[in-house]
Amino acid sequence: MFTLKLVRRRGTALRTFTSTASRSHENPLGLPFRPPSTPQMPRRGGPIQKRHIEHVKKVIVVASGKGGVGKSTIAVNLAFSLAMLPHRPRVGILDLDIFGPSIPTLMGLQHSEDPRLTSAGALVPIINHGIPTMSMGYLVPRPPPDSTEFEGAIVWRGLMVQKAVQQLLFDVDWRDACGSGPGLDVLIIDMPPGTGDVPLTLGQLVVVDGAVIVSTPQDVALTDVRRGISMFKKISVPITGLILNQASFLCPSCNTAHELFGTSTNASRLGIPLLAQLPLVEGVSRGGDRGISYVLEGKNGSDKDGKAGEIWRDAMNEAASKTWGLVHS
Repeated sequence: MFTLKLVRRRGTALRTFTSTASRSHENPLGLPFRPPSTPQMPRRGGPIQKRHIEHVKKVIVVASGKGGVGKSTIAVNLAFSLAMLPHRPRVGILDLDIFGPSIPTLMGLQHSEDPRLTSAGALVPIINHGIPTMSMGYLVPRPPPDSTEFEGAIVWRGLMVQKAVQQLLFDVDWRDACGSGPGLDVLIIDMPPGTGDVPLTLGQLVVVDGAVIVSTPQDVALTDVRRGISMFKKISVPITGLILNQASFLCPSCNTAHELFGTSTNASRLGIPLLAQLPLVEGVSRGGDRGISYVLEGKNGSDKDGKAGEIWRDAMNEAASKTWGLVHS
């Protein structure tokens, strides 16, 4: 059910989405009826028409065929690094991990209120640190902050997942809350691991400007990453480059780099540009748990981690500059 109360923000009436709304296969997010805006998957082998996301100039996916390589953490930090480029582009984050959304926690929004709805029934992104975000994590019932209960699991088959992805892609208004301001210069999409329904639906329906691949140096991770790269090539998504996470551990005593999980030579065999090699830094994990990205903390964060923190921050900012240049070339 949807509340009948209208919320006024900057002179515009906004309805409130509730996570207890009724859901169906055709409307898994329980959004109010809207005129058809979502492209439909062809039923009899016809051509799939890709389209741009409304009010978004460029779309960059952050993906990996392997789970647990730090992809969501990289996605958030990349978004902030892009937003802090000299020309200050407007950047948003869309979490497409339906079953295990991490963006609410990484953005410090795990206890946020339910998203608002525009007068047209579109979801209004939730903002923290100046970055608008949308995630499945905002749309499911959540226990109160002091509760010991677990958050409810999403138990859906492929059709429900596919429809939910379409709604998250095309039923979010990325302008400001009044619905008349500027849209996004870049939308960062945090992808789930694997090559299943979510990346396939995205790649078939949306014009994607670039894919940033995240991996750790182990062969076991790179094997799955190769499959992810192959999938993107098959659906004509351009590969921007690779960010190699946990590439080394920098000894705090002697500043010697130790490659604990394999060498960068392993990653070079993927045949895609290397955007950055990020060392292991304790503060990155600590900041993610607190909902504050490492690049946002700036020198206050990297000073605590010594030379490794400085290298990590500089490498991420350089990766953002390269990514911006490549998707606009």
